[in-house]
Amino acid sequence: MPTPWHYEDAAVRIRKICVGAYENNVYVVADASSGTAVIIDAAADPDRIVTETADVTPIAILTTHGHFDHVGAATEVAERLDIPFRIHEADAEMADISPNDPLSPGALDVGGLVIEALHTPGHTPGSMCFRVGAVVLTGDTLFPGGPGATHGDPASFAAIISSIETALFTLPAGTIVMPGHGLDTTIDTEAPSLAEWVSRGW
Repeated sequence: MPTPWHYEDAAVRIRKICVGAYENNVYVVADASSGTAVIIDAAADPDRIVTETADVTPIAILTTHGHFDHVGAATEVAERLDIPFRIHEADAEMADISPNDPLSPGALDVGGLVIEALHTPGHTPGSMCFRVGAVVLTGDTLFPGGPGATHGDPASFAAIISSIETALFTLPAGTIVMPGHGLDTTIDTEAPSLAEWVSRGW
């Protein structure tokens, strides 16, 4: 039996589940009218992910980035649900899974729902965020309290800060941020701390 919706409005329903040793968030994002849906990050526990799609019609796995903890169940879930695995081609080698249809920035049609794919490099070269209405799913690009890890690499840190500043902090202030691990936050909660993050360097 699928778990209750984590977020819903007139257009979209979002289910959030935590799986695996790294406590990854997996999201099922569904068009409220048709039930057509996508899975964001098939990270681990394929049985659980498949169960969580029992009341919708999934059409694709959309992947925020290629780190192993975000793709661990992707091949099995894609096969069991007969849906394509999608990732930005810059992260395909890292994921070690060839995308059926590479992701690029732009609008994705999910039933009557439009999801905007945003290329937000920094954590990885092919990191993507997905905006749907009043919500943005940020993978490991933005968390409560700061950007995702860049492991002391100045170029990657500069890239993730630029991605956050130009692609995420330009969204409406009340936009809900749903990250790849942990709790939700909002754009207006995080944006005032940008200068602090830049100063501390992580």
